[in-house]
Amino acid sequence: MLNPTRGTRGMAVAPHALAAQSALAVLREGGNALEGMVAAAATIAVVYPHMNSLGGDSFWLVHVPGREPRGIDACGAAAHAASRDWYSARGIERSIPFRGGVAANTVAGTLSGWQLAFEGAKELGGKLPLSRLLDDAIHYAERGIPVTASQNAATAAKRVELEPQAGFAEAFLPGGGVPATGSRFVQPRIGATLRHIRCVCGKPCNKRSGDPELVQRTKMLVSPVWISAVSKSSIMPKPSESSACQPINERHGLCTAWRPPASGPTAPRTVLTTSPHSPRGDLLHPRP
Repeated sequence: MLNPTRGTRGMAVAPHALAAQSALAVLREGGNALEGMVAAAATIAVVYPHMNSLGGDSFWLVHVPGREPRGIDACGAAAHAASRDWYSARGIERSIPFRGGVAANTVAGTLSGWQLAFEGAKELGGKLPLSRLLDDAIHYAERGIPVTASQNAATAAKRVELEPQAGFAEAFLPGGGVPATGSRFVQPRIGATLRHIRCVCGKPCNKRSGDPELVQRTKMLVSPVWISAVSKSSIMPKPSESSACQPINERHGLCTAWRPPASGPTAPRTVLTTSPHSPRGDLLHPRP
C-alpha cells in the first residue's frame, strides 16, 4: 500500500499541505495533538489566504482516549456598537451589507480559540512554547508562499467585488495585479502581527502590547468593531482568567469550552483525535 491511512510517527491532515507539515513537525518534536493543531491553525491562516486568516472564528472538537469529547466555540461576540440605531444612523435600514467595514460586526474569536487550545495542550502535558508553534506561520508570511491555482482563481473571481474595499489591494494584489500561480506571495503585515502575538503572549519582551497602526487603521474604517470596545463586546463568559493573551490591548474575542453536538448545523468543523497507535498517543486528524 503506497498511501497508508495510519502513521507511526504521527499524522496530520489540513486543507493545505504546508499546514499539515507544520502540525506533523510539532508532533515529531514531542508535541501533543493540540500543540500540533495550534501550529497548523497559524500556518493555514498564512498559506491559505483566500480562505482563511486571523480575523475569523474557529470551532474545535477535541477527543482524548478515555474521556468525553470537548469542544471549543471560538466564535467572536457581537461588537459593542452593533445596534439597529448604529446602522440606521449610517443609512442602513433593510439589511447589513456583505462587504466593507459595516459588515464587520463581530469580534474575531480565532486567537482566543488558539489560546484556549494552547492552555488545554498544557493540561495534557504539552511543553512546547507558543513561539515554536508560530514559527512556520511567521516564516511563510515573511519569506513568502507559492501561489496556488485556487488562490489565483479566487482572487481573479472576486477582484471586482473586493478591490474597492480598504486594504484589499494592498494585501492581495501585489504590484496591482492578481498574483500568478507559482509566484511568491509575501504577507509582511500578517508576519508582523504573528510576531507581535508571539512577543506579547509567548515570551517577555520590551514592546508595548498595543499596536498603534492597528488602532489607527481601525479608526479609519466605518465599523461597529473598534479597539477600545473589544473588551465590552463579549456575550460569553471568559474561559480563564489566567495567562490572558492580549495582542491589541484588549482581549481579542472570547470563547468557551462545551460538550459538542454529534451532528447538525452547530456541529464543530474541526476535529482532533488522539490515538494510542501514534507516538505518545497523539494522532492529529482535523476535518474541514
